[in-house]
Amino acid sequence: MTASPAVAAKPTHINGLDVQAAVDTIAALKADKSLARFQFRARNKWVNGGENRSTIRDFYGAGQEDTSRTASFEFTNGEPPVLLGDNEGANPVEFLLHALAGCVTTTFVLHAMARGIAIRELSTELKGNIDLQGLLGLDDSVPAGYEQINIQMHVKADCTDQELDDLLSYAQRHSPVCNTVCRPVPVVIERIKA
Repeated sequence: MTASPAVAAKPTHINGLDVQAAVDTIAALKADKSLARFQFRARNKWVNGGENRSTIRDFYGAGQEDTSRTASFEFTNGEPPVLLGDNEGANPVEFLLHALAGCVTTTFVLHAMARGIAIRELSTELKGNIDLQGLLGLDDSVPAGYEQINIQMHVKADCTDQELDDLLSYAQRHSPVCNTVCRPVPVVIERIKA
């Protein structure tokens, strides 16, 4: 009698993500495209000076209001003293870098999992250049926002350099925050009248 060769089991988790849950989610979205429609929400209240606080809790997704969060996440926006604040928290343009880094990282890891690529190490550094003349209205030719954002990603993974480059390019195109920042998105600001 001869021994049968061991069959390599498919991994159940790659990069900390449940492979079968991802497959099931994609199948559900393909079967009912309306489940892909999400609405995320944030509420903000001014405190004093440059300090204000945002709370995030509820959202709509997968065809219903989400009830998984039992408490709100709270984020304090502040400014450094050079911008008339007291370092109450990171300022909003720094939070944008945080959101961009988080979204590109998550998208990169998610699509690595989908391609069967195990990530061993991943860190990202972002730098955003801004000219305050735009914010302060001192020069109308200067944009009020970032002029450029540079993202440097340090990755060690079980794949080739070409696969990493392809994955990074894909993540840049499919990261919701990166996509939002890189293309014009209509933002409607309206005052609610009492």
